[in-house]
This record gives sequence, structure tokens and C-alpha cells, in this order.
Amino acid sequence: MTMHLDLSRALDPVLLMKNAGYVLDRWQADLMRSTAHTSPDALKRVLMLCARQTGKSTTAAGMALHRAYYENGAYVVIFSPSQGQSDEMLRTIKSLHNKLSGVPETIGDSVRKIEFSNGSRIRALHGDEKTVRGISAVSLALIDEAARVPETLIAAIRPMLATRTDGTLVALSTPFGKRGFFYEAWSGDAIWHRVRVPATECPRISKEFLAEELKELGAQRFSEEYSLEFLDPDEAVFSSAIIERAFSNKEVKPLWKL
Repeated sequence: MTMHLDLSRALDPVLLMKNAGYVLDRWQADLMRSTAHTSPDALKRVLMLCARQTGKSTTAAGMALHRAYYENGAYVVIFSPSQGQSDEMLRTIKSLHNKLSGVPETIGDSVRKIEFSNGSRIRALHGDEKTVRGISAVSLALIDEAARVPETLIAAIRPMLATRTDGTLVALSTPFGKRGFFYEAWSGDAIWHRVRVPATECPRISKEFLAEELKELGAQRFSEEYSLEFLDPDEAVFSSAIIERAFSNKEVKPLWKL
């Protein structure tokens, strides 16, 4: 491979994916080229609210490999609610790597870890804060199905990025109710680069399939899985809309004076 191609891939991760045989959707290309997770001046926090089969895992895999290839000694870690889900993401990364030539070779490859000749490594871990607290100096933390990971895991992950000026946190998920880290981050005021891709914006998902799913799942479940609506938890006594209407922004006079 020529130095020109290597430099081109380093500057444009979309070219890396193209060389692996992937023609990315517009949103995927925009995200991979975004400075939200690469610029030294950016906060490097990304939320991917995407319906299933829209390509969020492939995009995350591309981001992981690009970081591992072009940052010597990069440390990429995958977290998810279960070890099986993390392993699946790592398999996606391995499949992508095997389709590329002229990239750093693997010097260590196991079920849950890849090590590259440039000193970079990618690990797949179970989402248990008790087993991950010793990890540090992470370059890129990928949280798959982030709406379903416990708050204790998020609290354990954040300090892993503290000593890296380029430390990046990417959380990808479908909705899982109006609760938890992912919902709060998506609906809150904190600075995140937010990407939303409902099923209707994926060219590989047909209208006929979605019509069938709507019929099978019902409007409420369909709105969560495919339209990316955050719904109130089933155990909620009152909906969030009712609770919000119970409060007023008008001045409330005290019952007594001090």
C-alpha cells in the first residue's frame, strides 16, 4: 500500500470503510468524518440513537478500527449489558479488519481482545462495574445498548477517560423508556453530539417490513423500536407528561415569612 493511500485513510475514515467494501449511508459518513470525536478541541462525546439494522454497530466498529490503526497505542474498550453483546461487537470489528489490507497486523487475537502491531488494542468487556474499575487511560469507550446499562457502570467508565485529552465516549442504543443514563443524556442540556436515525431513514428497511412490524408489535412498541420514542416505564403510576403539567414556572408565594 502506498503512503498516499495510508494518509488518505487516516484523514478520511469513510475511505477506510469503502476499501472494506462498505458504502456508508449519509449519516454514517457524516458521523465518521465529524470532529465531534476526533478534534482535540471538542468534548468528544457522541450519542447514537438508532433503530436496529440501521448500521450503528458497523459505524462504531469503523470508529474503533480507525482509532486503533491511526493512533499508536490506542486503547479501545467495548461495554454492553452482557458479555455476549460485547463479543458480538468485537466480531463485527474483526470482520471489518479482515477485509482490509495495508493496516496494522494483529499480533494477538482472542475471543475478547485484539492487539495490533502498532501497540493498539481493542477489548470486549461485560458491563459490570465491579470488574472494570481497574481500567484506565482509555482512548475510546464504546457503550453498546447504552440505554440498558446500569448507572454504576457509567460512573465507572467516565474516569477511564480522565487522563486522555483525546478520550472519547460513544454511546449507541435504541430507547428503553424515560429513565437511565442514555435518556438523561439525550434529553438533557449537557454537550453531546447527537445522531438520530429512525428506521424510516434507512434505505435497507422497506416500508412493507415496517408496516408488518407495526401490525405485529402494536403502535406503542413500534414507536420505541423503530420510531425511537422514549416511553414511560410500564411501572410508572403517572406519565411524565402528567407530572410535568403538575408543576408551574409561575412564582410561588411562601406560606410564611422567615
